[in-house]
Amino acid sequence: MAYFDGIKVMLEEKEYPTHWYNIQADMKTLPPPPISPATGKPAQPEELARIFPAALLAQEMSRERWIAIPDPIREMYRRWRPSPLYRARRLEAELNTPAEIWYKYEGVSPGGSHKLNTAIVQAYYNQQAGIKNLVTETGAGQWGTALAIAAAFFGMRCTVYMVKISYQQKPYRRLLMESYGASVFASPTDRTQAGRQILAQHPDSTGSLGIAISEAVEEAMERDDTNYALGSVLNHVLLHQTVIGLEAKQQLAAVDRYPDVVLASCGGGSNFGGIAFPFVQDLLSGQARPKVMAIEPEACPTLTQGTFAYDFGDTVGMTPIIQMYTLGHDFVPASIHAGGLRYHGDSPLVSRLYHDRIIDARAYRQSQVFEAALTFAKSEGILPAPESAHAIRGAIDEAIAARESGERRVILFNLSGHGHFDLTAYDDYLNGRVVDVPFSSEWTAESLRALPQVES
Repeated sequence: MAYFDGIKVMLEEKEYPTHWYNIQADMKTLPPPPISPATGKPAQPEELARIFPAALLAQEMSRERWIAIPDPIREMYRRWRPSPLYRARRLEAELNTPAEIWYKYEGVSPGGSHKLNTAIVQAYYNQQAGIKNLVTETGAGQWGTALAIAAAFFGMRCTVYMVKISYQQKPYRRLLMESYGASVFASPTDRTQAGRQILAQHPDSTGSLGIAISEAVEEAMERDDTNYALGSVLNHVLLHQTVIGLEAKQQLAAVDRYPDVVLASCGGGSNFGGIAFPFVQDLLSGQARPKVMAIEPEACPTLTQGTFAYDFGDTVGMTPIIQMYTLGHDFVPASIHAGGLRYHGDSPLVSRLYHDRIIDARAYRQSQVFEAALTFAKSEGILPAPESAHAIRGAIDEAIAARESGERRVILFNLSGHGHFDLTAYDDYLNGRVVDVPFSSEWTAESLRALPQVES
């Protein structure tokens, strides 16, 4: 039975989910298949099998509503799952709001974020397929840390291409990855053709997730014992993260609550999809009408300012072409501290839901996000990652709106990770060095002209 002490709701171990929820089973309009950059036609399984194991490809394309979590994965989830659901009573009092604010806290995982929910799954299936080395990209370092841990659990090697500006801003995240045995490189590098190409054009490039993806995919394609692992965007990644929302549903039901508003920060979509998709299921079936909102940085506003089109998932053009909201694969976002949200595109599933107006999105400036982060830290005691603080900003604004209207509402957000390795970012904010970078459509004029042409 779940228990509630007035602040925290916990589930017993036996109550945590046995299956992941696959939203593809319930969407009326699904994203079209990815397009091969080589043929211009739908990518064939054998093309994708060069960098992904068959089990993950099957999940990527599955239309089954519920996909069983393997027992070895459930056993490993036990190390930190079920994660706690907290009611933010002190924050409510600080805001003087009639709203109830609840947050699911994923910072209790060994890596300090939600990313381990999929990292251990991907490492497990790759090990089963005989793969010895996993290669990936990371922005702020949360995903790279999670994959480094997962690779260590399964006795695999791990190589991480870390966006250069984050490599410089967040040295302790790099050290954390290296402590788990990963090899970490500041991207763009001279190790790959993709990196050398970028450096030839832009010697002072601060990097981007798109560039780092190009480098990681290139390495994976060149080695038979190596596969690529992705921490967001793809269907199977968001599938694995739905343990967050499924647990939150059970925990809220145990105290007779259901959210009026569900929020999460959104870069590639795994954090958002993880908590939101089990509630979007209720929207799609007509069982409930929660307001579901993705929160993104104003400096990289993929959903709120992007174009719904086919585009590469990486900068150089090595990945399959997918339909999504995009700022253009050539777009290099400003060097904001929320490195995990500096991605030019978004999940095809999240993009389709936003395009169909099933979910909403909102963008915030850096200063607004850090202000909310410190308000939360002083009231609730948890210093959030800059990425996670975007959701806090959204929740605070929803709570203020409830105060102004006098409306009682239940607000749920995902606190996807702690900020213990992001103190350089807080140092910059506290000492007046954080600069807001308002988005300008001029930034993407050239990158959007480079969108690939795909026959409809």
